[in-house]
Amino acid sequence: MKKIFAYIMGVTYLFAGFNHFWHTTFYTKMVDGFLPYPVALVYISGVAEMLCGLGLLIPATRKAAAWGTIALLVAITPAHFNMIIHHEQWPDVPLWGLYLRLPIQLLLIWWAWIYTKD
Repeated sequence: MKKIFAYIMGVTYLFAGFNHFWHTTFYTKMVDGFLPYPVALVYISGVAEMLCGLGLLIPATRKAAAWGTIALLVAITPAHFNMIIHHEQWPDVPLWGLYLRLPIQLLLIWWAWIYTKD
């Protein structure tokens, strides 16, 4: 079962990474005015997510990819706080939904951490 969830996580991060290229404007808005070079950061984080996802799919690289996923999730957390601070930029997303992302981020870190022991 653990292996199945590793594949689910890997595919999820692959799609999430591709989504940075399909919806660049949405992700750019998360860091624009907060961090320099927002478009570049969106593309870099998208590639990083895809690499983590790919690494999670391969048993030989799963442990390293899990650590990379944790690092990535920690690195992007400030963008979630920025969304909360500037929640008016996302009128279709309820404020409680933005707050909910923070504990979800912790759950995602925990999920990746499980695979650091393999």
